[in-house]
Amino acid sequence: MIYEGNSLSVNLLQDGIAELVFDASGSVNKFDQQTVADLDAATQALKDNTDVKGVVVRSEKSAFIVGADITEFTGLFDMPDEEVLTWVAKTSQVFDRFEDLPFPTIAAVNGFALGGGCEMTLACDFRVADTTASLGLPEVKLGIMPGFGGTVRLPRLIGSDNALEWMTTGRDRKAAKALAEGALDAVVAPEKLVDAAISMLKDAIAGEFDWHARRTEKTSPLKLNKNEAMMSFSTAKAMVAAQAGKHYPAPHMMVDTVAKAAGLDREGALKLENQGFATLAKTDEARAQVGIFLADQLVKSKGKKQAKAATKAVKQTAVLGAGIMGGGIAYQSAVK
Repeated sequence: MIYEGNSLSVNLLQDGIAELVFDASGSVNKFDQQTVADLDAATQALKDNTDVKGVVVRSEKSAFIVGADITEFTGLFDMPDEEVLTWVAKTSQVFDRFEDLPFPTIAAVNGFALGGGCEMTLACDFRVADTTASLGLPEVKLGIMPGFGGTVRLPRLIGSDNALEWMTTGRDRKAAKALAEGALDAVVAPEKLVDAAISMLKDAIAGEFDWHARRTEKTSPLKLNKNEAMMSFSTAKAMVAAQAGKHYPAPHMMVDTVAKAAGLDREGALKLENQGFATLAKTDEARAQVGIFLADQLVKSKGKKQAKAATKAVKQTAVLGAGIMGGGIAYQSAVK
């Protein structure tokens, strides 16, 4: 055992392959503050271990990592502006330190890899997923933007046009589509996922895959000339203006951030991302959208518990009123 934390552990397998396994105590893996601290400690332990030649990152659960712990956001976002900026900067630097490990890394993705989970895969040099996987950056649905390096790494991996479409819509990608767009290096059957990841990692260690070049690409400025940049970002701004309108600042901030960071290296680009995230976190829109998300999760949770606790089968219902609400209730009752 190289490292054991509350949410993840690191073991040394054969041939210098280390396995970083996310396995939180709850039903899913999330990036709460404790998990971020565990990741930082695990990264340092890996860096200090001279026997490690490469790292496979995987999940012990049916989903990789579903994102950040949204329940922590209300308290974090209430902090003073400077403290919010400090928090997101320090958190994103944890992902930087993992990306900078002196050997190749690969993410073995199963189920959902969303938000911070997707950003964890982007911090790896390579990504292989099974056919159940879905990847995405849905932060826009909470009125914010990726804060752990997503706006920096994804455009450099799949191009600014594709990356902005991912981020400004918040829609996730199934494994086959993510592969076609360049966010994945391979897709395999679920039972072959770990073996495929280890095989690819061994090839990288042997020099058959140039992981140094992949890493350099992610930490360098975007490969866009002046005309290409103008076309790309003008199109993205027009799309966001048409689809999101002027009352949702998050997608507009994403486009502006990626555009301003296009000519910068990772350090400079991440400073812009940190600032954009901190600015959005203090908006009324983010507060409202996070509140709606948490309320929706609470209702779903209570509904599931009440359904399990029900002791009588419903054989007949009556609905008074046949308007939009009454009709919807009648329809749902009939379907369920």
